[in-house]
Amino acid sequence: MKKIKIDYRQCIGCRHCEVACSLFHVEGIINPRRSRIRVFTEGDFCFPVIAGPFTDAECNSRNVVVIEGEEYDGCLLCRASCPVKPVFKEPDTDIPLKCDFCGVPPDPQCVKWCPSDALTLVEDQE
Repeated sequence: MKKIKIDYRQCIGCRHCEVACSLFHVEGIINPRRSRIRVFTEGDFCFPVIAGPFTDAECNSRNVVVIEGEEYDGCLLCRASCPVKPVFKEPDTDIPLKCDFCGVPPDPQCVKWCPSDALTLVEDQE
């Protein structure tokens, strides 16, 4: 099985992943609020977070992170990738959005359009 590996140190905050995801899932319309991936910033750092079970996000912080005025513990980054705890909801219907790996076979658009290789497709080691 494959997963999306997130390397936070490589993320440049361009949000190409958000755009690619929303274009793929919302019939050619750019609407990052409907994307299954979001890039949050904290100071000089950018954190891509994918809502769904297909990521291999490593823990990098135990500090409190403030995102859009809300405080989260550092575990938010891993918890967002938990298959039972989606973070993002469809803005009109409030239905949870989860990464679907962009179909079968896996073809994640966020990985495809990431210019800094912060997102890569890897074999799961489990």
